[in-house]
Amino acid sequence: MPVKIRLQRHGKKGKPFYWVVAADVRAKRDGKFLEKLGTYNPNTNPATIDLDIDGSVKWLQNGAQPTDTARAILSYKGVMMKHHLAVGVRKGAMTEEQAEEKFKAWLEEKEQKIQAKKDGLSKAEAEARAKALEAEKEVNEKRVAAAMPEEEEVVEEAAEETAEAATEETVAEAPAEEATSEEAAKEE
Repeated sequence: MPVKIRLQRHGKKGKPFYWVVAADVRAKRDGKFLEKLGTYNPNTNPATIDLDIDGSVKWLQNGAQPTDTARAILSYKGVMMKHHLAVGVRKGAMTEEQAEEKFKAWLEEKEQKIQAKKDGLSKAEAEARAKALEAEKEVNEKRVAAAMPEEEEVVEEAAEETAEAATEETVAEAPAEEATSEEAAKEE
């Protein structure tokens, strides 16, 4: 029975989530499988991959052929590297301990690369937020500056109206005072 290591699609429309499975070639894409080896979530950045490395290596040693996408995922997580080292151990090119040391060194290097990518993404996100905040502050300052002249005009108009009212009162009071002084002159 020919076996493939492939992806089985789950999740909802537009939000795929995959299981990495070992399945018979004749089985449907989302149908019967022999063993679930892990999961792959491309919706996160970087993509989240949870994989049973030893189980995957076992299937590769038994002759399972990964699909192109599954091969890329297996290679990313180190399954292909571990399989390669296991072949070297079987042929006598190295010991089991040397192979394990090489694999651990490779894993540490890979983790550093992944962490660097995550740090770069978080830094880029923080910079984007800072730029957005600066742009928002600038827009608010422009809005306040545009509103200030209008408020100054309103204040100036109110001051002019107050001055006009005061002038009118003074003008109205002046004739009244003249009339009062004329009446006082007549009485004398």
